[in-house]
Amino acid sequence: MKLHLSNADVVAVIALALIGALVLAIRFRPSTWKGILAEAVAANVVAVGTVVALEMLLA
Repeated sequence: MKLHLSNADVVAVIALALIGALVLAIRFRPSTWKGILAEAVAANVVAVGTVVALEMLLA
């Protein structure tokens, strides 16, 4: 299956990642830069996974 991400998909990934990082930061309140980095990486992974899963469902 060929997966093609358009500009709108990239914008959705960025928006989901930012919202996810904000929610995680409010929920867990990290005190070190390693905690902030871990939350940002987790939010990005979830955002990319969400958009890819949506693209697969709609394909």
